[in-house]
Amino acid sequence: MKIKKSAYVRGTVFLISTILILYFLPRKDGREYTYEVNRPWSYSLLTAPFDIPVYMDSIRAEHVRDSLESRFEPVYYRNPNIEKNALSQFTSRLNTESDVNLSPLEKNALTAQVRKAFEHGIVDANTYKAINTGELPSVRMIHENVALSVPTSKYCSVRKAYATIDSVFHDSRFTRALSASGLSDILTPNIILDTAETRKLHDEMMQRAMAPIGVIQQGERIIDRGDIVTPQLYTVLRTYDTLNAKRGGKESVDFYYPIIGQTLYIILLLGALYSYLFFFRPSYYESKSKVLLIMITITAVTLIAFGMSHVFTLGIYMVPFAIVPVILVIFLDARTAVSAHIVTILLASIATNFPLEFIFMQFLAGVTAIDSLRELTKRSQLLRTAFLVFIAYSLAYISIELFHSGSVTRLSPKMFGFLAINSLFISFAYVAIFLFEKTFGFISKVSLVELSDINNPLLRELSEECPGTFQHSMAVSNLASAAANKIGANVQLVRAGALYHDIGKINNPAFFTENQHGVNPHDALDPIQSARIVIGHITDGLRRADKANLPESIRTFIREHHGAGKAKYFFNTWCNTHPGEEPDEKLFTYPGPNPQSKETSILMMADAVEAASRSLKDHTPETISALVNKIIDSQIADGLHDDSPMSFRDIKEVKEVFANRLRTMFHSRISYPDIVKPKETESTDKVTTP
Repeated sequence: MKIKKSAYVRGTVFLISTILILYFLPRKDGREYTYEVNRPWSYSLLTAPFDIPVYMDSIRAEHVRDSLESRFEPVYYRNPNIEKNALSQFTSRLNTESDVNLSPLEKNALTAQVRKAFEHGIVDANTYKAINTGELPSVRMIHENVALSVPTSKYCSVRKAYATIDSVFHDSRFTRALSASGLSDILTPNIILDTAETRKLHDEMMQRAMAPIGVIQQGERIIDRGDIVTPQLYTVLRTYDTLNAKRGGKESVDFYYPIIGQTLYIILLLGALYSYLFFFRPSYYESKSKVLLIMITITAVTLIAFGMSHVFTLGIYMVPFAIVPVILVIFLDARTAVSAHIVTILLASIATNFPLEFIFMQFLAGVTAIDSLRELTKRSQLLRTAFLVFIAYSLAYISIELFHSGSVTRLSPKMFGFLAINSLFISFAYVAIFLFEKTFGFISKVSLVELSDINNPLLRELSEECPGTFQHSMAVSNLASAAANKIGANVQLVRAGALYHDIGKINNPAFFTENQHGVNPHDALDPIQSARIVIGHITDGLRRADKANLPESIRTFIREHHGAGKAKYFFNTWCNTHPGEEPDEKLFTYPGPNPQSKETSILMMADAVEAASRSLKDHTPETISALVNKIIDSQIADGLHDDSPMSFRDIKEVKEVFANRLRTMFHSRISYPDIVKPKETESTDKVTTP
């Protein structure tokens, strides 16, 4: 039933992850390609399915447009009515204003200058500014449907025309006449921009200049795998995309094939990950929580990547993909972290324009993150990891650009900014680690280090109430962690679990030998009662662990450090005092279960060996080795380690570590000699004479 339930959970998680990734996957049909100038074409041979006009590439087109714009002459027209009305109004004012003190001949001369200004041409201020700066040396004038180029050298603005007229006459009477007649109001531009004709002429000129320069006929080769996408090919491919999109309805029968391919792609990748877990990490494969951890992490990061790529093109490079291996290497192991990371970046690469470069950068960043977090014991290590990941990203990006373009000029500061934001997000992995610890009951090395602090309230209470047990726990912790390090088990987990394994003894400290001072309360009890109290420290310890919110992995050490073994001292005592009677073994048996991991097996061995070593009177190497072998072999004979993945080689190495450590702990010390003072005699005080 347990196996079926686990398989059901795995299958459900697999199905949900596949559906979510497929649903949010950026939709690209088989006719869409991603490419960039000066990068190789990563697809197979592309031939023209229809005639494709060839336009100038963007660089040449921009050059042609700039050249045409610099030489383009806007269309203006002369408005004779403005000149006629202005001259009529000016003449009328000269003849009617009382302040005008000019003779008829002088009035005619002044009117002639105004007429001359209109004949040369008066333009608006913006046009005159363009003429002055040399931007408009000539304009087009339409005459009998023919556009003629006319120089603008004689054109002037209203202010310039007034100043020119005023400068011709040096008599103050003419200046008063110009002011009295209101010439500044009469002078208005008579050379006017024809916006409609100008726009029409401009558009016709650009259309002729931007017309196709050739054609790729149907069936003709466009580009093949490995070819560099030149600016000209880029323009051809953009034209192909535009025309293909317009014709897309004709090939709608192919719509389902990309969906089928995407579904198969996702299933194969996730299936490969499941296969890895099944063959190489069966304990993870059978653990619902660990499968959930892996799949949730992969799916969440992949969906975030899809969302960021949808927001803007380079948004996917802001997604902290390295957070996947960071989380998994902390809770699981490096090999699983690498496998999951590869699956994640292969899934996310669908949303990128350049998948090969993307995979290279993300793989390098993930490996760097794993290598820098072999042992996470401090939060500051995440900052170091973030910095190293940024360095890895930057080097990978530089290498790609140099490889493709051969120049550092194409390096984008914006890209470095995206990579820096990406790396910064990795430092926030501690939040995700905390959430997974609370959700799935996992425990990180940082938490284990915090739990191993002897100032922890529970350990401090143990040291105050049960000083002997506390010293025993410390000694067991040292023994077990040394053995764990030798066989490649989780050292920090063993160390923390050993410190807490006997916290249940706080309830009845006097009933345990290490806390007794000459008085043994068991002397007044029946062996069955004594066994019940001693065995009860397991359930008492689990209650205290629940109250202190200790992680499940620590509770496992409390639960399994005696396994389903017997309280042999009291069992043997009962058998000796009740000869011929059949004992009820359940009354003397710990609740178990037996150790399920290498770590709890090591603790069981260390606990029994350390306790027994205190009863030795002779601490020679031979005696210690014999004790270690006897206790561990006895546990194996009783089947207490049958459920543990410990190998015979592991057990042999654990025995050697225990024996060496105990010999060091119980080594004999050199007796320091006292200073011997010479005896004072009377002869030394007397002076002898011959």
